[in-house]
Amino acid sequence: MSANLFLYARKSTDVEDKQVLSIDAQLNELREFAAREGLHIVEELIEKQSAKIPGRPIFNAMLGRIEAGEAEGILAWHPDRLARNSVDGGRIIYLLDTEVLKTLKFPRSWFENTPQGKLMLHSEFGFSKYYVDSLSENTKRGLREKVRRGEFPHRAPIGYLNDYRTKKIIVDRERAPIITEAFERYATGTETLDTLRAFFAQRGLRSKNGYAFIRAYVSNMLSNPFYYGHFRYAGEIHEGKHEAIISKALYDKVEAILNRRWRCSPSEKNTPPKAYLGLLLCAECGRAITAEIQKGHVYYRCTKKNTAQRCSQPYVREEALDTQIATLLNPFTLPADWAEEMLKRVKEEKKQFAQSNAVVAEQKRAEIEKLNLRLQRLLDSFLDGVIDRDDYTAEKTKVMSRKKSLQEQCSALLTNRNAWLEPFQHWILTAKNAGETIVSGSPQEKKVLAQKVFGSNLVLDCKKARGSCVKPWSDIVETSQTGGVVGWRGLEPRTNALKGHCSTN
Repeated sequence: MSANLFLYARKSTDVEDKQVLSIDAQLNELREFAAREGLHIVEELIEKQSAKIPGRPIFNAMLGRIEAGEAEGILAWHPDRLARNSVDGGRIIYLLDTEVLKTLKFPRSWFENTPQGKLMLHSEFGFSKYYVDSLSENTKRGLREKVRRGEFPHRAPIGYLNDYRTKKIIVDRERAPIITEAFERYATGTETLDTLRAFFAQRGLRSKNGYAFIRAYVSNMLSNPFYYGHFRYAGEIHEGKHEAIISKALYDKVEAILNRRWRCSPSEKNTPPKAYLGLLLCAECGRAITAEIQKGHVYYRCTKKNTAQRCSQPYVREEALDTQIATLLNPFTLPADWAEEMLKRVKEEKKQFAQSNAVVAEQKRAEIEKLNLRLQRLLDSFLDGVIDRDDYTAEKTKVMSRKKSLQEQCSALLTNRNAWLEPFQHWILTAKNAGETIVSGSPQEKKVLAQKVFGSNLVLDCKKARGSCVKPWSDIVETSQTGGVVGWRGLEPRTNALKGHCSTN
């Protein structure tokens, strides 16, 4: 009388199983073998899970049923289908020793429940475990080698693509500009994680299930060094060979804002997106100006949180405040002819700095070489056991960050950028376009311009906004007692006179 057997077929998606038969192929071969040998199959059990570690539910249930007497043996394609770890292999051999499990059948392997047979089975299980262990070490070694070459060994983050032909990570030309814009938006300090979630949804970037990104996903994206050319692997920062889509300086600005907001843990419900929120202070008590909605209109008022002084400042509607902000900004519009002349002079100044920038760039390259030597010494100290892993990774992160900043500074110098000419040129363009912002810009755009012109000097006094401008705006127009105007020293056009006042009430 033939024994009652469970037919067990297993296939996992792990690397070590890529060369074995598929589930269908195993079943076909096992059914033919059972029919040829006259074996009685109690039930066919199929499992799609790795056997590297214990815990396969179908396998464990099968052994439990064998202990309960439902079957006497197992039919499998190969011993490595039953176990690739010492726990499951030892369990099968123990069941054979106690004769709870009477037989094992394999189409391509011989086995009998004898000392010699169990020795051969133990060897098969041992070879299976050795294969998995060695393959794991080889895989890890290959990943470490990729990291040393500057290749990210995992799936590329959003904004990049894995090119499976060249085995490299390339920029996603469709999505990368959206990611870059998200960093630039957040760096202004006017965006939140929730507004970026809405921004991504509007641009068509969503999760695989079609939902908007969650806050944690957006936060992790903004904290990912991959976008400026480095990548994080095994708790360390490594220099990558992929193309960066943002600068390290932009990344640092975003990180500073994330860290500041993380400490404060602001709630979106407590920070309503009112246009002029955070722009003004109360002239009477010096407290912040808050905003609230009453009867469909936005009103601004003092928070009145000064317990030592009772504030009597009234409310002001956003429409009235918008008109006042536009009036305050109006004198700071730069005429087009002034702007063109100044831009021309800036261009000439840039040429003069090119030679000196090359010298400074060479100095920075020398400092980068010193940092490379320090990285090597750190690695040697770690490998020699002089410092532990935590100290090594912490110090390496600092050095890598400093190195990246120097590389960007060196690159900026070699492209004739300058510490003050670039901001000055940006200011000229801002002042030139100020008129358009004042006339047709949104309240949010006016707020950004007002922050540049007045800084934190704007106050709200009896429903009126007033304040004084900051540099470089204060260097362009200076109010004298007679209302005279002084032009920009050294770069002013030879004709015309800029009309306006620096201090505005």
